[in-house]
Parts: sequence; structure tokens; C-alpha cells
Amino acid sequence: QLQLVESGGGLVEPGGSLRLSCAASGSAVGSVTIAWFRQAPGKEREGVSCITSSRIPYQIDSVKGRFTISRDNAKNTVYLQMNTLKPEDTAVYYCAAAPPFASLPMCTMARNYDYWGQGTQVTVSK
Repeated sequence: QLQLVESGGGLVEPGGSLRLSCAASGSAVGSVTIAWFRQAPGKEREGVSCITSSRIPYQIDSVKGRFTISRDNAKNTVYLQMNTLKPEDTAVYYCAAAPPFASLPMCTMARNYDYWGQGTQVTVSK
């Protein structure tokens, strides 16, 4: 069993920054891939970025150059640094964990994850 707790969401103006944290606990934490998803009202949950246990990152094109995922294995915490935020980044952000993937792009598919956090709201608005 794994437990995931997100924090760091909030209200920020366009162009601003936020850093989200995902604290993981439970068995096999050190061996899982952890991902960040987001879900805006009326839209499907979207995989944004993930990082393997050996800290190999992957992210979707729409956030490249703006979002950076990182992992502190000593603290069992994954971070999502979000810069140059846009109104379209507004969503509830979730972290999720799964065993390693054969192909890294698979890490952005929500159906591949069994463990989820409760989510943290990110709102980008003036």
C-alpha cells in the first residue's frame, strides 16, 4: 500500500510560479514511478509529468520549458515546479504512483495507476 499527499497549490497570477509537493509513504516507495496529473472542470484527467525511481523525468509537450519534476528519494517526495503559469493550467493537480513502466510515455496514462493522492487546487487568474 502507498499513501500520497499533495501540497502547494493555490491562487497565482498569470506568469507566476508554484511548487507542488507529493509526499509518499508505504511499502516499495523507492521503486515506484510517480506522476503528476491534472483535471480541469469538464475535462478528462491529463498526465503532465512523471519521474522514475532513478529520477528519469518525462513530461508532455505543453509544459516543457515551464514545468520541472524532481524527486528527493531521501524524503520520499516528488516536486513539480511550475513556472510561467497560464490560465489554462488551472486544475486540480494529483500525484499518483505505479510500478515501473516498460515505456516511459505510458506514465501519463491515468489507467496505469492504482495509488492516488487527494489533489490540490491550482488556480491561475488575475
